[in-house]
Amino acid sequence: MKVFIHGVPDTPHLWKPLVTALGLQPADYFAPALPGFGTPVPKGFACTKDAYVDYLIAEIEKLGQKIDLVGHDWGALLSQRIASVRPDLIRTWCVTNAVIDPEYRGHRTAKMWATPLLGEFVMLNMRNKPRMEATLIQGGMPASLAKEEVPLIDKTMRQSILKLYRSAVGLRFSGDWVSDLANLPSPGQLFWGETDPFVDLSVAERFSKAHNVPLHVEKGTGHWACADRAEQFAEVLTALWAKG
Repeated sequence: MKVFIHGVPDTPHLWKPLVTALGLQPADYFAPALPGFGTPVPKGFACTKDAYVDYLIAEIEKLGQKIDLVGHDWGALLSQRIASVRPDLIRTWCVTNAVIDPEYRGHRTAKMWATPLLGEFVMLNMRNKPRMEATLIQGGMPASLAKEEVPLIDKTMRQSILKLYRSAVGLRFSGDWVSDLANLPSPGQLFWGETDPFVDLSVAERFSKAHNVPLHVEKGTGHWACADRAEQFAEVLTALWAKG
């Protein structure tokens, strides 16, 4: 079973181009929406990084089989955490344009979201849908994807984003989230858009070297390479899954 975990501010719409490129049928994959991202937040759900990990592990356990795990952005971070603490659930894993790295200190927007009051102020601007769509496209999101995602960025998602980033002090990882990376199973893979303005390619290169994980770099594309270069990503994943 293939499992795809989206990031911020995305929803499972992110994976449509990749699913098409892979020729997957609905029974072949599971692409859950993170609580609060186009879906309601369950009562009592904290929207923290650990709460999302626990939620996803419970959902994966229901599948009753080892999985090929794929994650983008925050979905990449959550995927690495899941693979670190529950390697028994993982057949293969691949993350794109985000890794758990103790040296990375987060991009500018992440730092603002993590700051009380400032984050709420920034979120006010996200209510302007045309401006938000233009900002995401400028940041590298394919225009067709932005048209699907932006209408879903509602108050629930904005509040969920703030809680998630604050649980990670922006994007600063330490403690067991870092040390448990030693438990990552093989085979793993990194897929990276070369011009990512949020997470520099050097972060991927550092992780690849430190953890001996292959890195595929897509030139001329950025943070949403997984959608923008779905055909190429499908080839990388197909090769990875053949090793599992």
